[in-house]
Amino acid sequence: MDGLKAQSVETVEPGYKTVKKASKAEVKSNISNIQRLKRDKWLYLLLIPGLAYFIIFKYLPMWGIVIAFQDYSPFLGVFGSKWVGFENFIDFFKNPDFFRLLENTFILACLDLVFFFPAPIILALLLNELRLQAYKSVVQTFIYVPHFMSWVIIASITYIFFTTSGGVVNEIVSLFYGKEINFLSSPEWFRPLIMGQIIWKESGWGTVIFLAALASVDKEQYEAAIVDGAGRMRRLWHVTLPAVRSTIVVLLILRLGNFLDTGFQQIFLMSNSLNRSVADVFDTYVYFVGITQGAYSYSTAVGLFKAIVGVVLVLGANKLAKKMGQDGIF
Repeated sequence: MDGLKAQSVETVEPGYKTVKKASKAEVKSNISNIQRLKRDKWLYLLLIPGLAYFIIFKYLPMWGIVIAFQDYSPFLGVFGSKWVGFENFIDFFKNPDFFRLLENTFILACLDLVFFFPAPIILALLLNELRLQAYKSVVQTFIYVPHFMSWVIIASITYIFFTTSGGVVNEIVSLFYGKEINFLSSPEWFRPLIMGQIIWKESGWGTVIFLAALASVDKEQYEAAIVDGAGRMRRLWHVTLPAVRSTIVVLLILRLGNFLDTGFQQIFLMSNSLNRSVADVFDTYVYFVGITQGAYSYSTAVGLFKAIVGVVLVLGANKLAKKMGQDGIF
């Protein structure tokens, strides 16, 4: 190894003063990196399809955001359309619908963070307490199934249960309340229905990451806590939660990156003319303005605004997490 280090220094010495001044430790590090690259070359080759996917389908399309600063016309193309600067953003912020859209989107996003985000954590903690593995597997199977259903099916199931035309829920409500409640068209019930659908569909699937984190908790810590007389709640509070805290923080930061994404399909399927006042959000607004009315530049500006808000929230949350002693995401 010493001979190899000396040979490397002599080879690059002419004309490379910085390399010449490098310490033996740095030369050793460089050699080690090259050796690791050669050793793991097949693993790095496996990365190529993934990298190609992100470059082709995620990064290259980003140049399309330039039309947010243009009066884009499909007939003129990106290079022939008129440049208007921030005019689309100014029109969006001055639009009378802006604050209504912001309010509806913000409320749904906050409800998502308060009610849906903790749901997989609580569910994973409950599953982790199950000792009978067969029963645990059956429960996991049942709670994973809704994730694979499309929003069309979820909306259809919701309609069957909550419709005023023979819906099971309304039949029960009418027995105790004396009259039916129009859940599907009432603005007051729109947000609870949306949250209920999200929690039912995605909570089970969301436990996968937390169960993986819980599996890595050292069993000796539980044994030591039991010896010290700690009950289940004590072990949960002092052993389990601290062990998955970093996972919770990372997922929370990533979730904030999509803070204003409320899910187009679900909102679109559950909205109607009677609950439109609370159902209109940025995602549906982009569809109605951008696709049905052909305002491509304007709708791109709305989407870019959402993305910028997400980036700011991620950077702010990551910095806050680091200040609180957590690792963050970068």
